[in-house]
Amino acid sequence: MTAFSTVAPGPAAPRVRTGSPDHPAADAFDAFVAEIFERLPRADQRRWAHVYTRGLLTTPGRKTVRRLAASVSDSATAAQALHQFVNASPWDWEPVRARLADWVVRRSGPRALLLGTAVLPKRGDRSCGVHRRFVPQEGRTVNCQVGIGAFLAADRATVPVDWRLLLPGAWSADPQVRDRARVPEDAAGTTAAAQALDLVDGVDLSRSGTGPDDVPVVADLVGFADTAALAAGLAARGRRFAVAVPGELVVLAGGGGLSARGGDGVGPGRAAVGVPFVRTALGMTSVGTGADVPPVRTGVGASTARGDGGGLRVRELLAAQDARLPDRFPGAPVVAVRLPGVPLPLLLTVERRPSEAGGDRFWLTDLVDRPARETPALARLHTGAADTMRRLADDFGLRAFEGRSYPGWHHHMTLVSAAFAYGALGRAGTPPTRPARASRGPQPARPPRRARTLTTPTRTGCS
Repeated sequence: MTAFSTVAPGPAAPRVRTGSPDHPAADAFDAFVAEIFERLPRADQRRWAHVYTRGLLTTPGRKTVRRLAASVSDSATAAQALHQFVNASPWDWEPVRARLADWVVRRSGPRALLLGTAVLPKRGDRSCGVHRRFVPQEGRTVNCQVGIGAFLAADRATVPVDWRLLLPGAWSADPQVRDRARVPEDAAGTTAAAQALDLVDGVDLSRSGTGPDDVPVVADLVGFADTAALAAGLAARGRRFAVAVPGELVVLAGGGGLSARGGDGVGPGRAAVGVPFVRTALGMTSVGTGADVPPVRTGVGASTARGDGGGLRVRELLAAQDARLPDRFPGAPVVAVRLPGVPLPLLLTVERRPSEAGGDRFWLTDLVDRPARETPALARLHTGAADTMRRLADDFGLRAFEGRSYPGWHHHMTLVSAAFAYGALGRAGTPPTRPARASRGPQPARPPRRARTLTTPTRTGCS
């Protein structure tokens, strides 16, 4: 693990302005910051976390470090101290994010854990992780950093609680480049799918009052991650999921040996073994084998499907099944499929979207035992992550980070997430539904945990 810099902020306690209607209520905000940043090892780090978070909440316009400092502090050295706190101070962001996730869980009762991407445009080539890539949402090539975020989606808000930074090319392969950006050795070379799974592993839902089955993972990482590998990893972890997949992904038609958890039916109807079916608003209907759709090979990021029935592109399979449906069956088709590497029955459906919203989105899910309306409802939750991303960019300084280091990026994303969480759930005085964890006090600085791998015990769900 590459050691982080030990440059300390070292300033005196800042004089923070209060009294403005835009400033958070002092008592509630102070209690929030004290809880979230409690485990920072030094008092000066906790002070500057307070100042930075308050600045993100109250500073109008662009959230540069200089503007944040001028907005909330009378100190002449506040801007330099904030810059050092974010970019150079050696505090571990993972305990802070764990406490933030616990705080959100206790106040929101999350319905799903969402995974989405943050594309952060950059100038030049020195910011950690920056690269040129085609961004599907933009329809063009962008010089950018790409973060993968984990969001807890509840009725009142969709809140970011953890992040990973993609490190393509030299950011993983070149030791000198990694050292310059202070990238830990074990963060290099990790695929986007592995980073997404690490996010899932890291969010503790034990305090939500529900099990992981009740908080499915809803991931839209099309164009950034191998979605088949992501689905396989979620299945191996025993996590229920709905994963957006590219239209070019190849799957196997049919749900051979299909049986739902907790019973032998599938949703409100029942499928014949080995026969593809469509679930509609009126129930279940068999649609045949789809054998007239020719087998195809996959492209980048898709898994090659070989086996009984041949491989079918997602887009073509759903289009063929949709065409076969009589007019009396409204709604999008839901087709039983199999995916190599996933030993579970799966369903495939489509979320209809206008072209200006990116066009149709295809979803693969293991929720075969849930009502037909649940997968589309979960897919719609992902619009909450997109809305949150826009608010983070417009109101909370998501794109305003001025540093270049790997720790600095993670520090900034942690502080932005904390400010958003307080703005969404703290200002309204939302009471926690469960007590806070027992205080452990400040903790010694330590490097982040080693990234988890894709290998975990496998669950089974089909014969």
